[in-house]
Order: sequence, then C-alpha cells, then structure tokens
Amino acid sequence: MSQIPFQSKLPEVGTTIFTVMSALATEHKAVNLGQGFPDFPMSAALIELVADAMRNGFNQYSPMPGWMPLREAIAEKIEFLYNTTVNPDTEITITPGGTYAIYTALTTVLQPGDEVIVFEPGYDSYIPNIVVNGAIPVRIDLQFPEYKINWAEVRQKITPKTKVIMLNSPHNPTGAVLSGDDIQQLRELVQNTNIIIVSDEVYEHIVFDNVKHQSILRYPDLAQRSFVCFSFGKVYHCTGWKLGYAIAPAGFTKEFRKVHQFNCFSCHTPSQVALATFLKNRESYLSLGAFLQQKRDYFLSLMKNTRFTMLDSKGSYFICAQYNRISDESDKDFAIRITREFGVAVIPVSAFYQDATDNKVVRFCFGKKEETLALAAERLARI
Repeated sequence: MSQIPFQSKLPEVGTTIFTVMSALATEHKAVNLGQGFPDFPMSAALIELVADAMRNGFNQYSPMPGWMPLREAIAEKIEFLYNTTVNPDTEITITPGGTYAIYTALTTVLQPGDEVIVFEPGYDSYIPNIVVNGAIPVRIDLQFPEYKINWAEVRQKITPKTKVIMLNSPHNPTGAVLSGDDIQQLRELVQNTNIIIVSDEVYEHIVFDNVKHQSILRYPDLAQRSFVCFSFGKVYHCTGWKLGYAIAPAGFTKEFRKVHQFNCFSCHTPSQVALATFLKNRESYLSLGAFLQQKRDYFLSLMKNTRFTMLDSKGSYFICAQYNRISDESDKDFAIRITREFGVAVIPVSAFYQDATDNKVVRFCFGKKEETLALAAERLARI
C-alpha cells in the first residue's frame, strides 16, 4: 500500500533493542535474561481482588485522575515511607504505567528549545520523549564502572535554557542508586533556579544491602519542583498491567492532567479498585527488596563459574557484567551471538547510549525463577 510522505518526529529511532533481543530469544529458544519482567507468578490474592472488582461491577471508566481510594492509599504509603504529606485529590494521578507518567510529565513542561539534562546509560524512552517535544537532550555519561553522577560536569552543562534534570534511582540499566551526597549536590545545584526534576522511581522498593532509597519525596525543597513517577507493575510482578502513578505539586499536577485527559483519560478500573485494598498490605512491598536481593546473590554465586566480571547492583532487578575476558566483540554482536549460540539473551548496554558507547558490558535481569537463573548460568559457563 502506498502512503503519503510526512516528516518523522523521531527519524533516528528504530525498533528497540528489547524487542529485537526478545524476538531473537524466542527464535532460538533462549533463556531470556534481557527484557525486565519476572517469569514467576504475581500474588494470587491480588488477582482475586481484581476478579472481585469485575464481578462487583467496577468495569466502567474510573475518574480521570484515578480511583480516589487508590490515591488515598498511595498518600498513606508515602506518609509512612517518606514522612511526606501528599494530597490525594490534587497531587496524585494514576497513569497507564511509569513510562507514560514520565512522557506526560515531560510533555507538560517542555517547550521547543528547552534543554534537559539526561544521564547515560539511561532508560531508552527518555531521549525520544524529550526530542518529540522539540526539546534538546543534554547528555552526561555516568562514570564507569560505578555509574556515578559527575556533579561538576552537571554544573558545567547547566545553561539558562535548562528546564529539566532527569533522574532514575534505582537505575536501569546499571542497578546504581543515588546516595545522600548525590541528593545534597542536587539540592545545592537547583536552589534558586526554576529547574524542574523528573524522577523515575519505579524500582523504589528494590534496593539492596540495607541501602535507603533516596526518594525525591523525602526532601520538601526537591519535591516542590518535581514530578515523581512510579510503577505498580514493578512492585507487584505484573508489568503487563501497565499501571503507575505520578506525584507532583498541585500546580504541576493540574497541568499534567490537562495532557493526560486528552491522551489516556482513564486507567483500568478493576486493577485500581483491587490495588486500593492490596496497597494497605505493607509487607507486600516492604519484603520486595530482600526477595530480589536473594535472587541477585544467587545469580552472583552462579556467575562465579563463568568468565564474566560482575559489576555492582544496589537496586532494580538488573545487574551488568563485563565480558572483556571472553571476547573483544562489540556488545551488540556479543549479545546476539550468545543468544544464538549459547541460548541466553541479554541486553547490550550500548543500547542505553545515544552514541552507542561500548564498554564491553551487557545487562542481565535476575528477577527470574531460580531454575531460570541456574539454566542461564550453566549455559553462560560454556562461553
């Protein structure tokens, strides 16, 4: 079928590496440690709550900002976790996933020509979200191999056009987390400016080794200039639900909802009704870090039998590894080859850089069943 030509808003963007590697994994029947989703079941109790909501007639549109009992439960949780009061009516919006919340936050505030500080490697939606809004991504590399922020470089890159700083902790793809010092540096940097923060905190509960998650919501001076984005899918092992939320000051939220109402408008009602009840079970999210730390540690013990050099992961369900003792191939070629030849799919970390920076590092997702991790490690030991 012929088509009328038009100019692409994202001419440099193709199919994501996640789609490519997952398709390759399926083709070669590989163990998929690439894309970040669990292969174990979610809570049966939460499933039953959704079924109950549907049986009880909660099958029509929920209010545009989200089901109020759910927003109230989120506000209670934030008060409990971060000692911060958030108004459920004017400062919380339920969204179809965390990625949507990030996109909507950026679309709410960005004007053509605005600059956005964005760190690489970084989640692959950030820069296309910036570009499609006519803004300019100002890329700063995290310091390899710890993947720390170089705050001196951030200061150098700030200009009168800087509108947003994007943060992600725990970090995808590296598992790095912000420290108290990072937060202090950020506070000093944005003080007396109009810079807005967009903070991606979808892995807020997946933090290891007794480290405290440095949510922007802990700090009133930062929270008052921020959109903070979360995901239920990451917390409750149901990534296919595509349900999350954004927290922002009332004035920010009012503008956020102007965009939201003409895009998604309303999110899946039965899931919201179920989560309003399930969220009151604090143990369900407080135990998540220990649960996934056990998987991280188990995977690390298995990987000692391989020639990979494992990097540190303090959060998320990702861990990165160098393969320089195995091959000098590009990380993309290496990832494709081991998927085809050894039956394990991973993600090349160069995919998280706009210029494809290649430090000979690949990303593994260890949020899998133990038997999945054991099979993957057995195959990786043959490389």
